[in-house]
Amino acid sequence: MYIGTSPTIGNFQVCDAISVVNGQASYTMQVSGVNATPQSANHMLVSLNGILQAPNSSFTVSGSTITFASNLVTGDVIDFIQILGDVLDLGVPSDNTVSLAKLTATGTKDATTFLRGDNTFAEVPAGGITEADQWRLTAQASGNQNPLSANLERVDTDGFGKIGTGMTESSGIFTFPSTGVYKIDFDTHFSYNGSTRQIRTFINTTTDNSTYSDASYSNSSIVQAESNYTQQHGHASFIFNVTNTTTHKVKFEIDSSVTILTQGSTNTNTTYMTFIRLGDSVWWIIYKQHYQVLMVVIGGVGKHMTTMEIKFLTKIVCNINTLKLLKMVLLCQLKQK
Repeated sequence: MYIGTSPTIGNFQVCDAISVVNGQASYTMQVSGVNATPQSANHMLVSLNGILQAPNSSFTVSGSTITFASNLVTGDVIDFIQILGDVLDLGVPSDNTVSLAKLTATGTKDATTFLRGDNTFAEVPAGGITEADQWRLTAQASGNQNPLSANLERVDTDGFGKIGTGMTESSGIFTFPSTGVYKIDFDTHFSYNGSTRQIRTFINTTTDNSTYSDASYSNSSIVQAESNYTQQHGHASFIFNVTNTTTHKVKFEIDSSVTILTQGSTNTNTTYMTFIRLGDSVWWIIYKQHYQVLMVVIGGVGKHMTTMEIKFLTKIVCNINTLKLLKMVLLCQLKQK
């Protein structure tokens, strides 16, 4: 409710007079000699031969051109064309007057999200390293270990800092918190009262949650002729592409020809494992010729992966060149595995 005259909102314009051309239906609208463009036919009042015309049926508008439903003839008169402007325009709101509740955007509106161009709120993409964790052996282990499973803990002393959710461990099997490419380091500290003995440190990985293979290992030797204990260090490293956290896991193994002692401590890192997520999973492709199966990972953004499997029916003749071409079309520049 207003006291006095209500404000008039809209850009009301009366077009210049238009002379009818016999047999012509389309005319250019101008205001003071400048082409005028209404928002739509519904934003106009048009009178022809003293009769108000119905928008979209008696005439249409495209840019600054009005087109009548039929050609006009000599004697027809375009009485006036009035452009109403945006009759629903509320004007420009004052500063600091539009609240989040007035927006139609979907998603959670809070301090951790931003408004995207598609009118949705989304979390700011994480940058840099999103997962970094470290575990260690807390007590001395004797002899071969496959896997190294007893007395393991997440590092928790001397200002240790973890990024992200971190790894989980059960019976020496480590599960990753999310998909991605991880750098895994296994550092070991050995001792033995003897001479010239070989010790091997292994990182074992699986991509099917069943069969483990030696992804990385190091050789160490203890050489000591005296009876005193001799110390030695082992190190193994591997970059693991974790495309599925259910199937892709890791365990650690120690193997020696004699009963060596693997040192552990709950206060400092002596034998320990380091896990750092470097980035999103790489895209890869597997082709099995004998089974005529093409498996493609077509995701790899953040936590979400999408797998597409294309199976060729045995009745369909599909030669090797066709399959190679299909691989190239589906995913170019993929790392073959």
